[in-house]
Amino acid sequence: MEILKLTVDAGSEGERLDKFISDNSELSRSAAARLIEDKKVSVSGKTPSKSIKLKAGDIVTAELSEPRTLDVMPEDIPLDIVYEDSDLLIVNKPKGMVVHPAPGNYSGTLVNALLSHCGDSLSGINGVIRPGIVHRIDKDTSGLLIVAKNDISHNFLASQIQSHSFKREYVAVAVGNFKEDSGTIDKPIGRSERDRKKQAVDGINARNAVTHYEVLERYKGFCLCRFTLETGRTHQIRVHTAFLGHPVAGDTVYGDSKHTYGLEGQCLHAKTIGFIHPANGEYMEFTSDLPEYFVQFLNKIKKL
Repeated sequence: MEILKLTVDAGSEGERLDKFISDNSELSRSAAARLIEDKKVSVSGKTPSKSIKLKAGDIVTAELSEPRTLDVMPEDIPLDIVYEDSDLLIVNKPKGMVVHPAPGNYSGTLVNALLSHCGDSLSGINGVIRPGIVHRIDKDTSGLLIVAKNDISHNFLASQIQSHSFKREYVAVAVGNFKEDSGTIDKPIGRSERDRKKQAVDGINARNAVTHYEVLERYKGFCLCRFTLETGRTHQIRVHTAFLGHPVAGDTVYGDSKHTYGLEGQCLHAKTIGFIHPANGEYMEFTSDLPEYFVQFLNKIKKL
């Protein structure tokens, strides 16, 4: 079961509860209303009606049950497994692969492939839709992802992510050039007020978000950068770079929707992860090579 916890800000004061939940989650308004009717929602500790008018400072908590009616099927999809033992495995996810089933993507996902490879040996904390998934990366982001094979490992790894001790380094090609060779982007991220499918700096229910960056190479109109996540908000690197005016190349959601630069999605790769192993307590670190699409784009911009 997933718990959604939201704080009502001044801009949302006076809104109906079902609308507020819908605007701040992936739920439709009717789905939010059903949760309220099923008494799965509380407002500042009290059971409300869906028509209650919210006040600034209210704490809205909702229990999001996984949809058990969806039968997620194992699929024999090749996996690039970097490391595997009885507690976890590290997968190098290709660009274009969705991590877990969702509307419009009920097959061909990483989870479908994991169910085929691991069988029942996956943690169940995130339910039938996300078995073993401790963290995820976007469909068009390539790179390393850790998967837990049991609940003990899942909790141990998740606690490292929450305490910011789990190392996550990405490389990306950004549009334009950062003024400084390195720096830190410390800007809170929340849901966009204009588009509920997007995130934004200082958006609705914004949470602390910190990204460290280092420019590795500079090209005409682009730069190759390393990004280290201190926090792990949705689309964090993409939102932060766009906020600075240097969106990730190919990112038509947060960048220039008219220019893909010949890319299919953002040029962003999860290159390195590091963590304490849940069983033996040893630090482990894994790095993946840049995928072909990334190398080809670098070769292209080097010639500009």
